[in-house]
Amino acid sequence: MRQYYQKSCVDPLIRLIGNTLSPITLTVFASIFGVLFVPFLLTGHSLLAVFCLLLSGYLDSLDGSLARYQNNSTPFGAVLDIMVDRLVEFSVILGFYLLDPVQHGLAAIVMLGSILLCITSFLVAGIFTPNNSSKSFHYSPGLIERAEAFVFFVAMTFIPAYFTILAFLFAALVTLTALIRLFQFER
Repeated sequence: MRQYYQKSCVDPLIRLIGNTLSPITLTVFASIFGVLFVPFLLTGHSLLAVFCLLLSGYLDSLDGSLARYQNNSTPFGAVLDIMVDRLVEFSVILGFYLLDPVQHGLAAIVMLGSILLCITSFLVAGIFTPNNSSKSFHYSPGLIERAEAFVFFVAMTFIPAYFTILAFLFAALVTLTALIRLFQFER
């Protein structure tokens, strides 16, 4: 689905904004909107929380594409992008935890642990695998990417009665992603 999303939702805007914004600016705005998920969730504005999360994800998909379009990809931009992705994921999970620490506490910790394991497998595989793509480093796709994570986060927001089930399913799939990546790397 990524190629269709790229062609229909990203590329037209990239051509439109061209050189008017920097990729770093988009990354910063992605982080701001991602973190805004928390106060909107905690104040009962679920629709605004999800809007901010989805806008953050959209800006995240734009920043790298804009950097490649401008021929302006930098190691700093790649590192900042990965850090902002984790900041947004942490913020969302923190928001769920703060919403109900007793009911959501264990599930939040398990989700964070699975993400930690997965990002470690992603980065280490990227270090040791030659890069043959347009990205700044080798990118090994997984079963659960940001889009799939956001689907889970949106479902957790709008169907809070199923938060725990969704959280443990998410953690299991993220952990499976890390294991698949490990086995693919070993081959």
